[in-house]
Amino acid sequence: MKEGMNSRNLLIIMTRDEFIKQVDGKLKLIRTEFQYSQDKMAEVLGISKKTLVQIEKSRATLGWMGAVALCTMFGNSEIVSMTFGGNPLDMIMALAFDSTERSYPKTMGGKVWWSEIETEGNYRLQKNIISQHYRILDDTDRRICSSFEYDNIKIRFEELMNHENT
Repeated sequence: MKEGMNSRNLLIIMTRDEFIKQVDGKLKLIRTEFQYSQDKMAEVLGISKKTLVQIEKSRATLGWMGAVALCTMFGNSEIVSMTFGGNPLDMIMALAFDSTERSYPKTMGGKVWWSEIETEGNYRLQKNIISQHYRILDDTDRRICSSFEYDNIKIRFEELMNHENT
């Protein structure tokens, strides 16, 4: 299930292309938030000023690598947080690895951007209220896996429960 809500509360499908589109649309706001000139932002992103201007005018795109780079470097941006429901790393990983489990750092436990879907044993299944992607946390708030696909994450949650009960 890849459904999410955009800023106008319209149902959207979060894919790599939609992620890129969202980042492209916020580039100028992020640049302004950090009080960067177009020259400075272009330098930071490793693109020409001309390309940056074209992206800000919706005539070009950052592409996947540029969008990931922007969100990684400016992950503490309020614009990025409000667009993707906190730090976008979780969502980037879900889009990049398509539910592949990775070694994730400890999270803050989902106190702001996450709703609890299910809790059982030492695991919690959560859904991001902005991007609508899912994750499983252990009892120390470490992310086990994340995905936009509810069916996949539910199967993994049940596998963890079965393993825990054996």
